[in-house]
Amino acid sequence: MNLPKDLLYSEEHEWVKKEDNKVRIGITDFAQDELGDIVFVELPEVGEEIELDEPFGSVESVKTVSELYAPISGKVVEVNEELEDSPEFVNESPYEKAWMIVVEPSNNDEMDDLLSSDKYEEFIKED
Repeated sequence: MNLPKDLLYSEEHEWVKKEDNKVRIGITDFAQDELGDIVFVELPEVGEEIELDEPFGSVESVKTVSELYAPISGKVVEVNEELEDSPEFVNESPYEKAWMIVVEPSNNDEMDDLLSSDKYEEFIKED
């Protein structure tokens, strides 16, 4: 399983990449593997506020529809429009092509509650 060391992870299986004063968010390799073939991705609009632990979108696979939960609170400043036409990127490239949103965090302290790659790996092994 691919777990880049430079990312942080939530217990809801989202990854977070800090980029200056913004963060890029997507779902983990583990999550896409559990979901199976992704056929549709629903994301918020630029300008929307997302709240920690609240749904901000969903992914639909051949098996199920799953909510995406915000790993931090903030304002959406960018959305990966490519996922609308190419939802398979989530399966093929969860950390590169399939980032979902970029957010300006409203509370940087929330980042302290995210997991390192090692802690996330322990978490999914216990699950």
